Amino acid sequence: MQDSNKDPVLFRHRATAYGVHVLTASGIIPASLAMHEITQSDCDPRRVFVWLLLTTFIDAIDGPLARRFRVKTLAHSIDGRTIDDLLDYLTFAFIPLMLVWRMNWLPEGLGFTVAIAMGASLFGFAHRNAKDEQNGFFRGFPSYWNVAAFYAGLLHHWWGPWPVAIMIWVLAGLTVTPIWLIYPNLAPSKHRTWLLAGAGVWALLLVAMLPLYPQPPSWLVLVSLIYPILYSAASFALRRNRTFELDDSTERQTSSRKPSAAS
Repeated sequence: MQDSNKDPVLFRHRATAYGVHVLTASGIIPASLAMHEITQSDCDPRRVFVWLLLTTFIDAIDGPLARRFRVKTLAHSIDGRTIDDLLDYLTFAFIPLMLVWRMNWLPEGLGFTVAIAMGASLFGFAHRNAKDEQNGFFRGFPSYWNVAAFYAGLLHHWWGPWPVAIMIWVLAGLTVTPIWLIYPNLAPSKHRTWLLAGAGVWALLLVAMLPLYPQPPSWLVLVSLIYPILYSAASFALRRNRTFELDDSTERQTSSRKPSAAS
């Protein structure tokens, strides 16, 4: 085997692969800035959401880059999945849920119950079947607490803390429930384009609401709900179709093994 130090092309490829690990790890910077804002006496949730949006952008691009530059092969001494999982828990679960607590968006005396959602996410992340990457699905509500926290602020402004509490508790339960939601980056090719494009438009709608948050125009909030509704419906439909395909395949294999009447 040729020494990579003597092969400039291989060295460059490995350096690029390790650079993807650095990109993934760089999510700790906006995460730290988001947490710093939460600790301020005049915490502005809009700043927190901007930093969390940046961490989400990094998370969205590092996976495709890791596959593109063969990180598992060329930079295998670092487990990028571990870095990704740690940062995902921090930025998708812990920090946004701490923001909900910090802003007093839950009923008085019940702010601590965000710990229920944090615990549910721990079990969700640790579940051996948390991701069905072969078919492109997440198991349970995939701890999109950054998005839940965004809508929590809107709910609190319009209807007070109890709808926020109900939303948090229901989603916490769904996090450890064996439902399956599509993983946009790994969705079937014929659905991947609209799922990713829709996610991009949805993110732009959330950004458009930030200047007037938590009092954006009602129509803009309603429009922003279209994508998560379509995403959820597509997830259930695709999973059901996939289940039927697996059942049909199993049935055909079983039938092919049965002895014929002539035998």
